[in-house]
Amino acid sequence: MSETRPSGCTYFSVDVEASGPVPGLFNLVSLGATAVGRGEDGRYRVGDSFYAEFKPVFPGQDPDANRIHGIDPARLAREGQEPRAALVALSDFVARATGPGTAPTFVGHVAVFDWMYVAWYYAWAGLPNPFGYKGIDTKSMAMGALRLPWPETGKETLCARLGLAEQEAETAHRADADAAHQARLLIALLEHAGL
Repeated sequence: MSETRPSGCTYFSVDVEASGPVPGLFNLVSLGATAVGRGEDGRYRVGDSFYAEFKPVFPGQDPDANRIHGIDPARLAREGQEPRAALVALSDFVARATGPGTAPTFVGHVAVFDWMYVAWYYAWAGLPNPFGYKGIDTKSMAMGALRLPWPETGKETLCARLGLAEQEAETAHRADADAAHQARLLIALLEHAGL
């Protein structure tokens, strides 16, 4: 009996904030994920969202990285979720939000950074990564869809080219808000490319 293969994707726009440049030395601080799938009319829609803040488990704390996201490591030590529990909750969210007959597909804006943290933490926790080893990068996607050089694939430029409102400055570098904004950017790129 042959295995049924998914016929499409449920995209998950994922954004992470971290206490430094690499996992294992530094910590995953927060993670936001927003589902994107097709509605009954065949058009892409922003779906449900997930958010977690992680208790630090590694010593690395880069002051510049922490200044960007503004989340206090001492507060995370008191109130953050245990990483394994947060990852189980993320996996449960992905399973619930993935549309029938589709595969959960990781999407990031500079995906190499976000996916690296997600994949590393799942491996460290001894849990299967619900996204597998693949992911889509919206900056790379924009290079092809909009024929832009890499330096011009920032979110502000893409929003202007695609007619989207820019993210409100006070929500920048909040993983939940970034993931939701990047989900709308993904939809605009998919529609522009006719996918």
